[in-house]
Amino acid sequence: MAAMAGGLNIASVRADETRVQDEMSGTLEVYGSLTESACRLEMESLHQTIELGNTDSAKLLHPGDRATPVTFKLMLKECVRGRSAVRDPRTGALTWSSMQPAVSVYFSGNSDADVPEYVQVKGTGGLALRLSDSHGRLLPLNQRAIPLLLSPGQDQLSWTVTPVRTPAPLKAGAYHASVDFRMIYD
Repeated sequence: MAAMAGGLNIASVRADETRVQDEMSGTLEVYGSLTESACRLEMESLHQTIELGNTDSAKLLHPGDRATPVTFKLMLKECVRGRSAVRDPRTGALTWSSMQPAVSVYFSGNSDADVPEYVQVKGTGGLALRLSDSHGRLLPLNQRAIPLLLSPGQDQLSWTVTPVRTPAPLKAGAYHASVDFRMIYD
């Protein structure tokens, strides 16, 4: 009988150990996915000051006259290959690649009253700012720009800002404007 009692005690101890182990152990189920992201924007590109310098009013005698354009760049990092298929919302043209990511930039700001495609400036009159891509094409303000394919290793996108005479009376003085931008990857 003593052996049986000892056996019961051992079984009882084992049952207690199992219960303690069950209370002190568990399982973690971990799920996720690995994706490729198009690019990240370099920190120095987030907030930029573009100095247009002095423009002689003699260069801006008639509406449409332009001063010297100034180039600005957005620096990218960690761009990886990826499939893209994006339609230009204005033309319907398809930008497609099986290996290159596509990016559109959305520049937003206050439109000039006389030429709504241009950025309004404050502090002067008869002047607005034209944003253009690297091919000289007008970038529409407050709309997605034409999608661009990013080549492997491409780490910068370039645009220009150009002071342009508008139909309003020309008034000399210091001016400024603010333009926000958003990168859209498809």
